[in-house]
Amino acid sequence: MTLDSSKYPLLNLVDEPAQLRDLAQDKLPAFSNELRDYLLNSVSQSSGHLASGLGTVELTVALHYVYNTPDDRLVWDVGHQAYPHKILTGRREQMHTIRQKDGLHPFPFRDESQYDTFSVGHSSTSISAALGMSIAAQKEGKGRKSVAIIGDGAITAGMAFEAMNHLGDVKSDMLIILNDNEMSISENVGALTNHFARILSGSFYTNIREGSKKLLSGVPPVKQLASKMEEHIKGMMIPGTFFEELGLNYIGPIDGHDVNMLVDTLRNMRNLKGPQLLHIKTQKGKGYKPAEADPIGYHGVPKFDPSTTSLPKSKPSAATFSKVFGDWLCDMAEQDSKLMAITPAMREGSGMVRFSKEHPDQYFDVAIAEQHAVTLAAGFACEGLKPVVAIYSSFLQRAYDQLIHDVALQNLPVLFAIDRAGIVGADGETHQGAYDLSFMRCIPNMVIMAPSDTNECRQMLYTGYKANCPVAVRYPRGSAGTADIESTMQLLEIGKADTIKKGSKIAILSFGTLLENAQLAADELDATLVNMRFIKPLDTALLNELATSHAVIVTLEDNAIAGGAGSAVNEFLATQKADINILNLGIPDEFIKHGTQDEMHDEMGLGEQGILTAIKAFIN
Repeated sequence: MTLDSSKYPLLNLVDEPAQLRDLAQDKLPAFSNELRDYLLNSVSQSSGHLASGLGTVELTVALHYVYNTPDDRLVWDVGHQAYPHKILTGRREQMHTIRQKDGLHPFPFRDESQYDTFSVGHSSTSISAALGMSIAAQKEGKGRKSVAIIGDGAITAGMAFEAMNHLGDVKSDMLIILNDNEMSISENVGALTNHFARILSGSFYTNIREGSKKLLSGVPPVKQLASKMEEHIKGMMIPGTFFEELGLNYIGPIDGHDVNMLVDTLRNMRNLKGPQLLHIKTQKGKGYKPAEADPIGYHGVPKFDPSTTSLPKSKPSAATFSKVFGDWLCDMAEQDSKLMAITPAMREGSGMVRFSKEHPDQYFDVAIAEQHAVTLAAGFACEGLKPVVAIYSSFLQRAYDQLIHDVALQNLPVLFAIDRAGIVGADGETHQGAYDLSFMRCIPNMVIMAPSDTNECRQMLYTGYKANCPVAVRYPRGSAGTADIESTMQLLEIGKADTIKKGSKIAILSFGTLLENAQLAADELDATLVNMRFIKPLDTALLNELATSHAVIVTLEDNAIAGGAGSAVNEFLATQKADINILNLGIPDEFIKHGTQDEMHDEMGLGEQGILTAIKAFIN
């Protein structure tokens, strides 16, 4: 969006943080208002993440004002909230391209800017990364500062606690900012806590505390008494005792929308020694009433008119896989009270809103804790319950040990409903579900299915639920196929493929929703077309038959070729010493950038024309 200098007179002066630091501090509230307005208008024209960024405008301004970025390191957790950071760090005029093919990355990305100190997309990594940077700075003796900005949701993950525990042990000079926007920790924001924050972050209190410790160091019983008194006094005034126990000096909570208060506090804290934690309270969607009222709805938005009070309604389309899963979950729970549904903070994305309301006693949102989600399911299964874990493909990566050790090794009947498998689109590298077939296929006891359409997904979920072993059903974002979704549920024969069309010479074996894209090649080349359905176990009888009756086998999957479904076919046919040519089509051995699903499939040769072209080139 082109900058209107008359509308944004202060923002027009700032193309990078050094210029922001030239502004007088009393200009910062007006500057923040301009930045928030620009963000709103920019995202409304480009689409993207909105509510999170609106809530971190003042924090972003204060951080770049106080810290000498990029020399000082700011590490954003996840990165949904980093749009204001991108605007202030030389990318303002490119914001209209964000999340679009060849445009700005949706999250902080090291290759994009020197101000993006750590590439992110998944939660709870900021404290660990910032600690590594802080220790490196101390070893270099350069006096660089490191700051981790983490939300109250992301800090629930085990990795964040592991990092804080280590930070408290090594006592590195770094700051954690806890951006609390869900009132999940405390509600004590106001003049009194702001006053305490100023006192507790200032040099007077710090000098008194450190001086007292030195003075009393030779009198252990008195020192311990003084320490306990300080702990209890602070515990009464502020809700930070837990962080203090980890070895962090806790300050707050303070108003995260008071930019001058933030600057004063950060300026004080920048010079404090040892681990520091500043707890701020913010509001998602701040400054835009519709987003304040519905921060979840305005988390990720399409293009919209900010002068209206609602987002544009999407055009009616086929039921998404997420909705089919959510409806199946409700139907299954009506039949079986032992069903237990688990999600690691992805209720809306996984289609579980209706289920959470209709079956609250069977619904468990464990927050951003994928490892716990999987082992919780294992515990349920040990006691005869029927757990279903709804999880995104890229998030299951974080619970790989639990999948192997706690579920598969014990052969427990846990059903994994793996959403966002394959190419996901605008979220890019960090969210592509490109690896689940590869990392699951090698695990003993697993059954792995990939539906070609939404109706088949429903039947696979039912089949997996009834199987007495670990089962994964993986499906992409969006919808596929035009078949009606049957209300009845039928068991599929485990390991049995479905031949869609019989041809000669060439056999195309499709694993998942790319089946529709393969139809053109099958028709033009008179090829056999098979919906394989199962990645593990494979339909080995059919593979043997095809290997003897065809000259070429083509495998097709929305997964990494390396170790994927095609590799499984190669391995089996190698054991049979089959004399046949094999072409594997899928995601290449590289990280796939952001763009629409169709754009990225076309770029990788997985669209209709790309599949036909690849097969023709192989056989000629």
